[in-house]
Amino acid sequence: MSVYADVIRYRELFGSLFRRDLRAKYRGSFLGLAWSLLHPLVLMGVYLLVFSVLWRVAEVGSDDYWLFLLCALPAWVFFATAAQAASRSLLENANLIRKVRFPRQLVPLSIVGTNLVSFAVMLGVVVVLSLWQVPEARDTVWLAFPLGALFACVVAGFALAVASLNALFRDVEHLLQALLLPWFFLTPVLYSLDQLPGVDEYPALEFLLHWVNFLTPPIEAMRAVLFDGELPAAGDAVYTLAAAAVALAVGALVFSRSDDRIAVEV
Repeated sequence: MSVYADVIRYRELFGSLFRRDLRAKYRGSFLGLAWSLLHPLVLMGVYLLVFSVLWRVAEVGSDDYWLFLLCALPAWVFFATAAQAASRSLLENANLIRKVRFPRQLVPLSIVGTNLVSFAVMLGVVVVLSLWQVPEARDTVWLAFPLGALFACVVAGFALAVASLNALFRDVEHLLQALLLPWFFLTPVLYSLDQLPGVDEYPALEFLLHWVNFLTPPIEAMRAVLFDGELPAAGDAVYTLAAAAVALAVGALVFSRSDDRIAVEV
């Protein structure tokens, strides 16, 4: 895993790229880096208004649907924004890549790092809300942080693979953009899998949504500890751990196979 070891080995360069991406994200704005805290909160508020107030998608317990929704939103927003931004990162840094020889994987990984800041803010807010709203979650809510760290590994591996492929095949970025909307509705962010009316009738559908969609087990695991106040299901926890390892391995493999061609293709 030398691909990821370079993040430590070249930590000063990685830190410079991280700070550059974070500043560039809010350059020219009055509040500047303060938006790294405000933006995820505003985004959560918009999702909450649309799906929990204006369009009430589901009823969970009583009036707790807003928290049910917020328990899954940070993971989805982190995945979608990091994957989209990382897919373009190597192309957008083409001038730097052509001129200087350095570990190119630092570019998409720094993008993941900047989006990880927003994810941490959103997850922290949800943890506080869970402690306030769900007393039985006080013993399990802290598990959201290691689960979030594993999910960050899933996103990092996926983002590195997508960025590498997009540098060689420009269609990857557009394909990802087209897939994200249906992917959102096929991921249990707005609903719970056991509430879908077609699940009992089509068990294969539940299997596909739960185990083929690699976003579902981490989201279900985080929702269990934040909303239900329970330990995550063993299957979801093991899947999340395995998905983190597989995603990192696949990301490293794809990048290693394409690294020599990236400088030429971008």
